[in-house]
Amino acid sequence: MLKRICSVSYINGGEKTNACLKAIARHIHSGQAHSGPRSFFGVEDFLDDDNSRPYTYKKEKKSKNPNKHISFKQRTIAYMEPFTLDVFISKRFVSASITHRVTSKQVAVAGTNSKDIKAALKSRSDIPACLAIGRILSDRAREADVYTASYQPRERDKFEGKIRAVVQSLIDNGIDVKIYLN
Repeated sequence: MLKRICSVSYINGGEKTNACLKAIARHIHSGQAHSGPRSFFGVEDFLDDDNSRPYTYKKEKKSKNPNKHISFKQRTIAYMEPFTLDVFISKRFVSASITHRVTSKQVAVAGTNSKDIKAALKSRSDIPACLAIGRILSDRAREADVYTASYQPRERDKFEGKIRAVVQSLIDNGIDVKIYLN
């Protein structure tokens, strides 16, 4: 198509060719998507609001203040402390997991609902069950070569009782847990 446009304008005069090439270069180098939606294996690649990436990528929440400064710690914390501990305690069971922040993969998981742990425990939600979950989780984490994790309790959780028992059991069994309390 470019060849045809340039040949037609060259026939009509040299000045038009130069103007045509400048217009095309301006159009190409403007950095905006000017073509319609393309199809790749039947999946339409529509661009998002600011025309920066296809809709298939996860869109981040737009900040209320786009000029807000993000500190170095906020940008690098996921890579400096890549593993997080998540503890969930309900009235019936206790579960805990260690997750890799960057890839969102669970490295080690332990819960009182699993068959092997259910049989060994008298109750699935008391303090001895929490200590057992911490011990089993630390063994599974060490098998996966994870020796450190960070833990920040949820807003509704207090760092006491059963949650503290799970974390303390992890620490006693060789996993270094860094605790962030607000």
